[in-house]
Amino acid sequence: MEIKRDSYLEQLKIRKDNGMIKIITGIRRCGKSFLLFVLFRKYLLESGIDNDHIIEIALDGIENEELRDPKKCYQYIKDAMKDDRKYYLLLDEVQFMPRFEEVLNSLLRISNIDVYVTGSNSKFLSSDIVTEFRGRGDEIRIYPLTFAEFYAAFDGEYEDAWEEYIIYGGLPQVAQFSVERQKAEYLKNIFTNVYIRDVVERNRIQNVDEINTLVDILASAIGAPTNPTKISNTFKSERDINYSNKTISNHIDYLAEAFLISKANRYDIKGRKYVGANLKYYFTDIGLRNARLNFRQQEPTHIMENIVYNELLVRGYNVDVGIVDVFAKNSEGKRVHKQLEVDFVVNQGSQRYYIQVAYDMTSEEKQIQEFNSFRNIPDSFKKIVIVNGTKKPWRNEEGFVIMGMKYFLLNVDSLEF
Repeated sequence: MEIKRDSYLEQLKIRKDNGMIKIITGIRRCGKSFLLFVLFRKYLLESGIDNDHIIEIALDGIENEELRDPKKCYQYIKDAMKDDRKYYLLLDEVQFMPRFEEVLNSLLRISNIDVYVTGSNSKFLSSDIVTEFRGRGDEIRIYPLTFAEFYAAFDGEYEDAWEEYIIYGGLPQVAQFSVERQKAEYLKNIFTNVYIRDVVERNRIQNVDEINTLVDILASAIGAPTNPTKISNTFKSERDINYSNKTISNHIDYLAEAFLISKANRYDIKGRKYVGANLKYYFTDIGLRNARLNFRQQEPTHIMENIVYNELLVRGYNVDVGIVDVFAKNSEGKRVHKQLEVDFVVNQGSQRYYIQVAYDMTSEEKQIQEFNSFRNIPDSFKKIVIVNGTKKPWRNEEGFVIMGMKYFLLNVDSLEF
């Protein structure tokens, strides 16, 4: 299976020699190293760059352990530069080096080196470090394979590819395995031995059981609004464990910093303001989420919602969860306040889209549920329902667009229909 990451490679090409440090971020094992050391390196060689003018350092490898020392690493790079021609530094997993920002700042002062670094923790892009670079850091965020990338390399029909993707996700290594048991064991293994271990070690977490249980709760509740107080109460009532709101909040931040999960804020569409209480959490890779739950909770709607959310982020949109306040009469004829939900409020520049994700829209009850929120939004931005299957897009009499998952995922401009 040959996997192409053309859109990311293109982003690197257009940033080449721009005088900035290219910072490639994303969850571990999502393909950052392959992009940099295989695809981009191949492009450099084909562009006429000599092999000895490409300096490669993978800091997560034991063979380069001593180069995690910032002074030794800087000296190693300087020693590799033998002339005044341009050199290209490919530095993998930079967060393994303490004070790495000082090394990068020193390299910025050398005119004949173009620097590319990867990192698997967003903390190294904190405001302090961005200030250190004084606007000379250029981030490229990498995600696991989108369904379109996965399908392009898949040997089979759409339905088979989709069934595999919603179970095992889009980590590139998983896509290379042909045996399902191998996929499942790999995902379960790296979740514990790579992702959780990284989070625990980097943040010096004492109680590993707590964060493991927290991950299980978040995995069970994708697409459901929650907050640290609710989670704390769950720990207390169901497990008789005191797990404070602040600790839970910190641990959720650590998981987000490691790119394992993303937080979606809730936005009051009519009031045009963010509502701080409950957030939704989504997993960066649905296969990792499923592995965490031993491939049990396979609710198709929530899995679809997670995949749509990730796809929108890959396409560069800002994505929130929408709420619409309405007043309606109850069964006794009394006027009551209700809060309707819009799965996603999607923004990019002056463009906005409202999106609902539904596994099935055949029943009248389900149509009322999905369309009601749209009917109560007082603006004319496009309103889209994404349904499971291969349905081509169409507009109903109210102007709402209904499109199948296949069309949405395989057409990068699908929201423009």
